[in-house]
Amino acid sequence: MRYDAILALPRTTKKAIFIIHDIVMICVAFWFAYLVRFTFSSSAFYDPANWMVLGLTIFITIAAFVKLGLYRAVIRYVGTKMMLICLLGSIVSVLALVLVSFFTRFNLPRSIPILYFFVLLVSTISSRLAIREWIRGSFLSKNTPVIIYGAGQSGTQLLEAIRQVEHFYAVAFVDDDKKQQGTVVNNLTVYPPEKLAKLVEKYEVEKILLAIPSASREDRKRILNTLEPLNLEVLSIPGMRELVEGKITEKKKKKVSVIDLLGRDPVNPIPELMQANITDKVVMVTGAGGSIGSELCRQIIEMRPATLILFELSEFLLYSIEKELREHMVHTGLSLQLIPLLGSVQQRKRLHTVMQTYQVQTIYHAAAYKHVPMVEFNTIEGVRNNVYGTLHCALAAIDTQVETFVLISTDKAVRPTNTMGASKRMAELVLQALAARTDHSTRFCMVRFGNVLGSSGSVVPVFEKQIANGGPITLTHKDITRYFMTIPEAAQLVIQAGAMGKGGDVFVLDMGESVKIIDLAKQMIRLSGLEIQDESHPKGDIAIKITGLRPGEKLYEELLIGDNVTQTTHARIMTANEIMLNWPELDTLLQRLDAACKDSDYRLVRELLLEAPTAFQPADPLCDLIWQKQIQQTEHTTRSM
Repeated sequence: MRYDAILALPRTTKKAIFIIHDIVMICVAFWFAYLVRFTFSSSAFYDPANWMVLGLTIFITIAAFVKLGLYRAVIRYVGTKMMLICLLGSIVSVLALVLVSFFTRFNLPRSIPILYFFVLLVSTISSRLAIREWIRGSFLSKNTPVIIYGAGQSGTQLLEAIRQVEHFYAVAFVDDDKKQQGTVVNNLTVYPPEKLAKLVEKYEVEKILLAIPSASREDRKRILNTLEPLNLEVLSIPGMRELVEGKITEKKKKKVSVIDLLGRDPVNPIPELMQANITDKVVMVTGAGGSIGSELCRQIIEMRPATLILFELSEFLLYSIEKELREHMVHTGLSLQLIPLLGSVQQRKRLHTVMQTYQVQTIYHAAAYKHVPMVEFNTIEGVRNNVYGTLHCALAAIDTQVETFVLISTDKAVRPTNTMGASKRMAELVLQALAARTDHSTRFCMVRFGNVLGSSGSVVPVFEKQIANGGPITLTHKDITRYFMTIPEAAQLVIQAGAMGKGGDVFVLDMGESVKIIDLAKQMIRLSGLEIQDESHPKGDIAIKITGLRPGEKLYEELLIGDNVTQTTHARIMTANEIMLNWPELDTLLQRLDAACKDSDYRLVRELLLEAPTAFQPADPLCDLIWQKQIQQTEHTTRSM
């Protein structure tokens, strides 16, 4: 019978098998002792008194083993505790043998109890150890050898957890702590990181399990950089709570997060700033179903607003975020009014009605078209949504006396090379000009940051999917760099920056160091346990294919137009003094731009974006798909004449 078939047997069946096994061992020990005492004479075998003594001894011994918990032990993990139980049970058994003989006036030779004890003890222990090793050998042969990085409490608990699942078996610990190195933890030696390469080769290790939940992101990044050259899959584990609760399974282990590769620890939010524009107020989020908008909503409800209005164009996205938030509110006991509203930010009357009806006090404007190539291919719609969507929303806010208006901007607004970036810079100019007016009380500010991890269209999930599919990883340029931040951190900083604004502020988030995307791709490949396929490694697993820059795409992003930046009271938030237009000048420009959009005059739209103080320097000719098709049709007609 295969070992897995044995493991699949019902618990009661396994107990019955071991009880029968121990009865046989008791009989073997008893008769072996008699045979040795009487020089292998068989006459004692036929004596009914011997059988009576044996029967009573079996009954008492099995009862003792049951009481001591011998049959509760899992055979794969039997150890010193099992040996101790066998020892105590064997002592009870030999005492039972002596007492039964005494009370039945049976003449028991003195050497027999001694022989019986040792044979019974050795047979019960050795047979179990032999079965354990057979099962473990078969069990481990089909499992993956792993090294656990971290020999602390998490590491030892992880070891115990994986010993109970049919996925991994641990061959060694590795730890940076010199005090731990050289020690033995749960029968595994703890090695220094310098020995990793030799351990991997010796044990044919396929994976590294990180058991360092309390390590900082900086330390995790350093460790991952050490592991990267090994070309092994690196998996992380959840936190200590799940370890303690015994919830570690194969599914709970996960690939190392790209967040760890960035090596930047978030700054704890300042509660006063988080609450200032939210707690007990009526808050509205436009684009509530998007990547940033939805996370803003998650953060906002924790600050207990009186009402949260979810304003979203997409019915599905609105349904999804509303459902998620309501379930969270039920689970946590949060009490507030949640209002899901469909609508476009290009409909000023709809915006005015919503803000007036609910008496909105704070607006986070996250509704925008953000994918660079899509806006390049749909120039007018991109401008109308990003520029006039912001304008209509801001004017409606002024009309309804909204207290605070926060625009979610982007680093692509800085010296833009594409229509999306130029349209977002125009949106900033709108708020700057409106903020300078003195005929209203609404406080406008904007928050500018780079790429967020996990957002729609983000490079990281794209790379993960490409690796899972066997490659290649597609990259637009080998020198392209980007700033990255987690969505929760970005949302928290947006909320805090909004609380700092005095009017017309351009806030810039500290994104840390920019990341070279090709280096990120290589790390993700190697930490998935795969090898990069290139000229030096033609038989590698995943190739990196350079496809060329997409329309409007920049090699690198910036956060500031100039160098005039001021640090705020928050470590990750700065303010920038940017060039702006007064409202009459901007209003005239906006009217001309609006007329050009209505006339579908793509050339004029671009010229006006270039005319505005956006520092727009297009990287490509006009790429609008409709305009290009019209040009092709015109040229075809001309040639045909």
